[in-house]
Amino acid sequence: MSLFKVYPLNPIAITKALGSHVWDDKGQAYLDMYGGHAVISIGHTHPHWVKSIEEQLHAMAFYSNSVIMPIQEKLATALNEISGKNNYQLFLCNSGAEANENALKLASFHTGRKKIISFQKAFHGRTSLAVAATDNPSIIAPVNETDNIIFLPFNDVAALETCFVQNPDAIAAVIIEGIQGVAGIYEASDLFLQAIRKNCDQYGAVYIADSVQCGYGRTGQFFAHDHAGVDADIYSMAKGMGNGFPIGGILIAPHIQAKFGMLGTTFGGNPLACAAALAVIEVMQKDNLIKAAAEKGSFLIHALQQIKGVKVVRGRGLMIGFEMEEGFADLKKILLNDFKIFTGEAKPNVIRLLPALTITTAEIEIFLIGLNKAVQQLSNTKA
Repeated sequence: MSLFKVYPLNPIAITKALGSHVWDDKGQAYLDMYGGHAVISIGHTHPHWVKSIEEQLHAMAFYSNSVIMPIQEKLATALNEISGKNNYQLFLCNSGAEANENALKLASFHTGRKKIISFQKAFHGRTSLAVAATDNPSIIAPVNETDNIIFLPFNDVAALETCFVQNPDAIAAVIIEGIQGVAGIYEASDLFLQAIRKNCDQYGAVYIADSVQCGYGRTGQFFAHDHAGVDADIYSMAKGMGNGFPIGGILIAPHIQAKFGMLGTTFGGNPLACAAALAVIEVMQKDNLIKAAAEKGSFLIHALQQIKGVKVVRGRGLMIGFEMEEGFADLKKILLNDFKIFTGEAKPNVIRLLPALTITTAEIEIFLIGLNKAVQQLSNTKA
């Protein structure tokens, strides 16, 4: 039996990982500046994370959500403390797409409405409504097509306000990434997020903050949306939440009331996932990783701005994209093959950096040395 091909694969078999490094089956080490799509928040195989999952595995791996799970309540308390979202409610699931799916469904239940505002270049997941709200027709199957999604220009306050005026009783929710990741690291302005809050309040819509990639301390605040000084009604989370163990969730404002049957899950909030998520929060608090992300991100952004060939640097904290001038389309490939550095990209010429929040300044320096050499190598080829 063969694997169903869903991604073009690098011919590298990773068999071991620790901190900000991974190793292939030949023993070659690689610096990981991408964290598996922003998933690795506290470093690969962090000892406290491993121990927490192992201890929970010996106690109990799974039981259904038909009984009280003290570890779920413990996670809810920890999330309340680190996020500062007092009195919010927690629903646990398994992934970012599932988190956004439930957020959108809950918003429709709450408002009794159908229309969703999303934005150009948005990415919210690959399942039913989440993919319909994603601005990429190539991954939307015919069965996912719906006229209930309204795509607006990103950071366009006038377009947002006009849409609400034209659909005053139809908008169930506005869903927005605090920083668009897949699109190439584009940040929602404070003014725009504040306008979303204002219009959702005025017209009775739900503000959904997609924090799957830009949350969990990566930008120097727990949620990227926090930089704008407003609270969303629902926050979706995943990726860095479990440091590689599958878990997702939504934080739900207290004015949205729960009813039996609205949401449900079999594996969401299982004890192993909760143990992983608790370990992540404990390490983040102990090592002050949110502050570290802000400081190391500022250092990295400033350094990138000095590199020849870099046209513009975007992002906050350790969620960074830098756009190269023409002629550097192979930069990601050169970094991986010649300098053993994993990065992400957004076509045609943006390199995305989403390293672990535990990355050291020395490891960032190693990346910068490799990047400078890779840029020089490509520059010589161009010449």
